[in-house]
Amino acid sequence: MRPRIWGSGRFAVPEGYLDTPSIGIPPAAVADAVAGAVARWRAGSDRAPDFDEHVARSRAGFGRLAGVPAERVAIGASVSQLIANVAGGLGEGARVLVAEKDFTSVTFPFAARPGTRLTEAPMAKLADHVEGHDLVAVSLVQSSDGSVLDLAALRAAAESAGAGVLLDVTQAAGWLPLDLAWADWVVCAGYKWLFSPRGCAWLAVHPRAHERTRAVAANWYAGDDPRASVYGLPLRSARDARAFDLSPVWLAHVGAAAALDYVTGLDLAAVREHTTGLADSLLRALGRPARGSAIVALEADPARVAAAGVVASVRAGRVRAGFHLYNTADDVERLLTAFG
Repeated sequence: MRPRIWGSGRFAVPEGYLDTPSIGIPPAAVADAVAGAVARWRAGSDRAPDFDEHVARSRAGFGRLAGVPAERVAIGASVSQLIANVAGGLGEGARVLVAEKDFTSVTFPFAARPGTRLTEAPMAKLADHVEGHDLVAVSLVQSSDGSVLDLAALRAAAESAGAGVLLDVTQAAGWLPLDLAWADWVVCAGYKWLFSPRGCAWLAVHPRAHERTRAVAANWYAGDDPRASVYGLPLRSARDARAFDLSPVWLAHVGAAAALDYVTGLDLAAVREHTTGLADSLLRALGRPARGSAIVALEADPARVAAAGVVASVRAGRVRAGFHLYNTADDVERLLTAFG
């Protein structure tokens, strides 16, 4: 193992690690921040309010990534948990358009709600099917194969049809520059491309969508003044997106705060060029067209891939590999050996 450095980040990533779409590897500063929090926990040194600053930093950091102010951002622990707030606000008989074979954290919260009508359409033609739907819910980058949504076409179609838009950017944020202030909802988990521990996620809520979002797990941390609203009625929810907060996973937000400080200090256009450049060089070496995504899915023998010293996943019957900023051309060559 050799250290890999990008900007101010030093990574202890093993050669051949191409499984960021499953678990991102943190830079040393993020891992150290979490280790320090564990040491303080072990010594009984922290108090609950001490974590509020970390939550605020992670909230603001995700807002910067998505292109929205921090007051639009709610925090939670997982994507499906936060999307439930959107599904819970739908009216009876709401019509929701989703992409075929999208990740079920996007689709299941709607499918589980009685009376909601779901329609699937191919992601490449999603914009053609928006008319007649109340909401479009889709991953910006598909988990299974790295396909990237035609965002401009979807936005135009949704605005023309008067449909709301929910975007899951879990497989995009961190390598793909984002400017999503126009979207009704933007949701993301932090433990993949954002180098954060599992247990932190964010939901950006546009002001026009606030009344269409329901706090299905209303709790003390979503109070207008959380430290003063821990006992008794009436309900005293925050007036901004914090109304949809869930009580934070403390150690996860310690890591997320440090991780997002790091990520938002990067030139994400350069990160995209680096990551997609590696992925596309792999595809070209295999005689396939470039796709402009950091994620590739290949027809390959998983055993041969593992024997080549590559850590990857199998999704939808294919080997999935993801290239992040700590990967190099050496990782591409290592994977190519699995193809002879």
